[in-house]
Amino acid sequence: MANELRDAALASKAWPYEEARKLLARYPDGAPAKGHVLFETGYGPSGLPHIGTFNEVLRTTMVRRAFAELSDVPTRLIAFSDDMDGLRKVPDNVPNQALLAANLGKPLTRIPDPFGTHESFAHHNNAMLRAFLDRFGFEYEFLSASECYAAGRFDDALRAVLTHYDAIMGVMLPTLRQERQATYSPVLPVDPKTGVVLQVPIEVVDAAAGTIRWTDPNDGETMTGSALGGAAKLQWKVDWAMRWVALGVDYEMAGKDLIDSVIQSSKIARILGAKPPEGFNYEMFLDEHGEKISKSKGNGLSLDQWLTYGPPESLAYFAYREPKRAKQLHIGVIPRAIDDYWKSAADYAGQTVAQRLGNPVHHIHGGPPPHPPLPVTFGLLLNLVGVIGEADRAVMWEYLRAYRPGVDHPALDALIGHALAYHRDYVAPTLQRRPPTGVEVEALAALDSRLAALGATDDLAAAAQNEVYEVGKTFYGQEKLRDWFKALYETLLGTDQGPRMGSFIALYGLDNSRRLIADALAAVGA
Repeated sequence: MANELRDAALASKAWPYEEARKLLARYPDGAPAKGHVLFETGYGPSGLPHIGTFNEVLRTTMVRRAFAELSDVPTRLIAFSDDMDGLRKVPDNVPNQALLAANLGKPLTRIPDPFGTHESFAHHNNAMLRAFLDRFGFEYEFLSASECYAAGRFDDALRAVLTHYDAIMGVMLPTLRQERQATYSPVLPVDPKTGVVLQVPIEVVDAAAGTIRWTDPNDGETMTGSALGGAAKLQWKVDWAMRWVALGVDYEMAGKDLIDSVIQSSKIARILGAKPPEGFNYEMFLDEHGEKISKSKGNGLSLDQWLTYGPPESLAYFAYREPKRAKQLHIGVIPRAIDDYWKSAADYAGQTVAQRLGNPVHHIHGGPPPHPPLPVTFGLLLNLVGVIGEADRAVMWEYLRAYRPGVDHPALDALIGHALAYHRDYVAPTLQRRPPTGVEVEALAALDSRLAALGATDDLAAAAQNEVYEVGKTFYGQEKLRDWFKALYETLLGTDQGPRMGSFIALYGLDNSRRLIADALAAVGA
């Protein structure tokens, strides 16, 4: 079975396997000299972890798992925090903003924590990152830029940057505006007087010793000092390349907005004598209007928002699908993502090995889904909440146990909670049942008569669905059944789309469903 799985993975078109095969080609003779393949994700701790952080670590983990199915070479995943960056502006969503404003320009690890709980602002956000990643069970190692610089872990790579300073400038200067060229430097000294990361030109005095010279922008004094041991840091694109070289990074993905950074950093990594990591650029998310999501606009969707209305697996499913295609990310996509995840999970058991490897749940869980198929869809739960009205978990469970006696599922109670929250906040304000008109009146009356005549049956959902179809064919014809279903949703449920009506009738109950029809018919001419 192991050989069959590997052969199928080698041929699979699922994107994690396509990415993993890049790493196989990178090391055709087996493990590299360092003994493992290194994956990396980056985090900027000037803000709290967000849905993009989750997606990047998740997708990288998927590639790492895929590689493990193809190779016995050990792997590591580093979650790297760029916490030596100077704070450029004060975030809107933190307390004590005056405290941060007084420390602009300083490395994030040397700025007091505005929350008052950690050693610095970066330490607070780094702790949030680790708690965030631990919450989802990611396997990773955390690295801090400040700690790596201060401990001398980057010193050899920094010396290489100083040695090849002119070549690196040759890469970077053509990418900059003319006014920026005059002040640009790949190396940013940390001002020993103020602690600010200085954006000033530098002169390499002694590359081997790591000595640099610059002019103090505040008082014009000529300063000479070391670039090693945390006394300086590198400009972003140079820093990224240096980190790849110093740590031996083999794989790192990035958003489409960083394509230029990847290109320039890769050139610099080659100048430093290393091969850039493998990876790909994923597309950015769009809002419900098709516009790029912007933190400043506030048109995005937070991780907490998603997890209020859907489980983590649904977000992972959404992140897995078509990462190189721009997708709309908003509240309205959550119900579909939940049901698509559970459909894929239900399909898994009956699929061939090759089909399973292309199934998103295989990459979400690193193998088979952990739970059996759901007895109901999330969409059906939402519709049930909608017709019950003042529903709570206990009421929902009563309906479910009447629908499926003895029903028990490890994920169902949480999904009921998500359905109640989603309906309360986003569905209830939009529900509006309209009175039936024209042929709809006769069709609903005929459906009620057929439901009333239903005898005892072991499968009420199938029997009711058959009656719905028969009425539809009689009054609408086969070619217009869509209009019949739309009429049912709008007159009985108050929405323009809905579930399989037979399943809904079975879940809501035959008598309750007939009362919905009676209420709709009573509204005619009212």
